[in-house]
Amino acid sequence: MADRPNNQEPPTPDRDRRPSPPPPNMRMNRSAFGWMMMALFVVTAFLVISQLQGRPQTVTWYEFQQLWADKEIKLDSVKVSPSAIQAVRVSQNEAGGPIQVEIGPGGREFWLKEVGELTGNQFEDKGTRSFIAQYLPHLLLWVIILFAIWFIFFRSLRGMGGGGGMLGSFGKSRHRVTAKDSTGVTFNDVAGVDEAKEECQEIIQFLRDPKKFQKLGARIPRGVLMVGQPGCGKTLLARAIAGEADVPFFSISGSDFVEMFVGVGASRVRDLFKQAKDNSPCIIFLDEIDAVGRRRGGGFTTGGHDEREQTLNAILVEMDGFETNDQVIVIAATNRADVLDPALTRPGRFDRQIAVPAPDVVGRLEILNVHSKRVKIGPDVDMSRLARGTPGFSGADLAAIINEAAISATLLEKDAVEMVDLEEARDRVRYGRSRRSAKIEEDERRATAYHEAGHAVLQKLLPDADPLHKVTIIPRGQALGATFSLPEKDRWGVGRKYLFATMRLLCGGRIAEQRATDDATSGAGQDIKQATQIARAMIVEWGMSDRLGFVRYTHNDAEDTVIPDKDYSDDTARLIDEEIKRLVDEAYADAQRLLDEHWDKVQAVAEALLKFETLSEAEVSKLMAGESLDKPTVIDLLQAEAGKRNDATPEPTPTVEPDADTGGLLPSPA
Repeated sequence: MADRPNNQEPPTPDRDRRPSPPPPNMRMNRSAFGWMMMALFVVTAFLVISQLQGRPQTVTWYEFQQLWADKEIKLDSVKVSPSAIQAVRVSQNEAGGPIQVEIGPGGREFWLKEVGELTGNQFEDKGTRSFIAQYLPHLLLWVIILFAIWFIFFRSLRGMGGGGGMLGSFGKSRHRVTAKDSTGVTFNDVAGVDEAKEECQEIIQFLRDPKKFQKLGARIPRGVLMVGQPGCGKTLLARAIAGEADVPFFSISGSDFVEMFVGVGASRVRDLFKQAKDNSPCIIFLDEIDAVGRRRGGGFTTGGHDEREQTLNAILVEMDGFETNDQVIVIAATNRADVLDPALTRPGRFDRQIAVPAPDVVGRLEILNVHSKRVKIGPDVDMSRLARGTPGFSGADLAAIINEAAISATLLEKDAVEMVDLEEARDRVRYGRSRRSAKIEEDERRATAYHEAGHAVLQKLLPDADPLHKVTIIPRGQALGATFSLPEKDRWGVGRKYLFATMRLLCGGRIAEQRATDDATSGAGQDIKQATQIARAMIVEWGMSDRLGFVRYTHNDAEDTVIPDKDYSDDTARLIDEEIKRLVDEAYADAQRLLDEHWDKVQAVAEALLKFETLSEAEVSKLMAGESLDKPTVIDLLQAEAGKRNDATPEPTPTVEPDADTGGLLPSPA
C-alpha cells in the first residue's frame, strides 16, 4: 500500500462552509471589552480587600473598659450603633485599629448608660438605622461580584467558540473538513490493494449519482469499515476517496471524542453528524475507531455510565438515525476489528468491511514504483528483486525504504540511488541502523561470529527454511550480528515443516556459540523468545500437538478483562507446558546433531566472518563447499582507505633543525 510523505500543507477549508474572519472593528471591540472586564475585576477585588481590611476587631466589654482606663482609646471616637459599640485605638502597632463591642442582652438604653458612665458622656449616639441603610453597601458589593462573574464567564464566552464559548466548545466536534483539491492524493497514488479500490469506487459512484442506484431499489451503504494492519494504507485510501469524490470529507480520530468531562464524546458525535447531514452528500471518516468502539461490558469499564460507552452509544444511535435520502457515508478504519462491539459492525450500520491487507509481491512492486517516481533511480536498481526481498513489509515500510535510500545516497554525494542503498535501507527499516563504530572485544566478536555462523549453516542445510540472503557481524540496532533470509514467496499461512525448520534455525546460534567458546551468553535471548512463542502458538492456537488435539486454548482477545481467565484445567496447563518444552527440546537436539555433523563448515563461515564481517549467500555456499574467498579483508579495506587519505594530504612544510637560537623548539607545520 503506497503512502504519501507527510510534508504537505494542511488542507484548506472550504470557504462556503467556514465562517469568514472577523472584521477589524470586531477585533477592536473585543480588545476594549477585555480591558473593561479587567478593570471591573480590579475594582471588585479592591472593594473586597478594603472591606476585609476595614473590619473592626471584636473585644469584650471588660477588655473595652481596660483599654479606656489605660487611655488606649481616642477621645471622641466612641460611637454607639444599634448593634455595637465602636471606637478607635490610639496605638498604631499590630494590635491597633478600630475595635467594637457587640451589644448583647440588656437593651440599647442600658448600653448607652454604661458607655456614658465610662466615658463621661464623651460618645456619639448614631441612633437606629433602617435595614436598607445598614445592609445596602454589603448587598451592592455582592451584586457587583456576581454580575462580574456572570458577565465574564457567560456573556463574554458566549461569543467565542461557536456559540458555546470556551466551556461550550468542549461539546463541539473537532473534525477537519477536506476539499477535493486539498488532499493531493488520488487513486493513482494508491497501489497494492486493487480490491479495496474497487469497493471504494462503488461508494464514490453512490455519492455522485445516487438516483442511478435508487432506480433499482438499491440503498446507499450507511457505513464502511476498513480493516488492516498498521501502515497498510487505510488512512491513505480514505484521503484518496476525498480526492476522488466531489463531496465534503469530515475526518476525525476516535480519540478526539473522549475528554476529561463526562458526556463530551457523545456531544461531539451528535454535533459531527448534525453538520454532516446539513452538508450531505458527504463522507465521515473515523480513524482508529477502536478507541471508542470497543466491546461494551468488559472488565475495564464501569457499566453504562462509562464515557467511552456513552460515545459508542451516540455513534450507534446516529448511524441508525440516517434516512435513506441523507446520503451520508461513514468510513471507519481500525487494525483491531476483533475488539469492536457487535452492534457497531452489524449490517445496517457498517454494511461493508473492506480488507486492506499487507501487499503481496506484485503489490509491493507497484508501491515501490509509485514512491520511486519522485526519486532519481540508478540503472542498476532492480525493483522486482527488492519487492521479492521485502515479504511482510507494509506500504509505510516500503515508502520508508525509498526515503532512507534517497537520504543515504545524498549523504554519500551520489548522483542517483543505487541498489546497495536500497538494500541497506531495507535492512535499516527492518533491523535498525548499522553501528560500525561500536567497539567490541575480540572474545565477544568471536562468539558473535560463531553464533551467526550457526544460523547461516542451518539455514543452508534445512530445506524447509527460508533461503539465506546474507550474514553479518556488524552491529545493527540492538543486535551484535544478524542473519538475513530472502523468502521465495509470500506466506499467507505457515506449515508444520516450516515451523519446525524455523525453530531448529533459532537454536543453531546458541549451540555453535557454546561449542566454540565453552560458554553461553545472553545473545540468544531473542532466539529463545521466538522459539518459545512458535512452540506455544503451535500448541494452544494451531492444534499441532497430538496429545492436546484439535483444540484452541488461548484467551479471547476481544474480551476486556483485568485478569484473563483460563478456559482449561490445571492438568491441561501442565500438559501444555510439557508439550511446549518437548517441541523446543526436539528442535534443540536436532539442530545440535546437524551442527556436529557439519562443524567444519561452521568454523569456515565463522572465521570468514571475522575477516570480512559480511558474507553473501553465494560466499557462504563457497565456504561450505570447501572453497576460499578471494576478496579484500576488512583490514585491507581500511589500509586502502587510509592510503587514499594520505595521498590526498599535502606535504608538510620542511622543519628547521633545533639550534641555540630556537631554544630546541620546532616550528608548527603550515
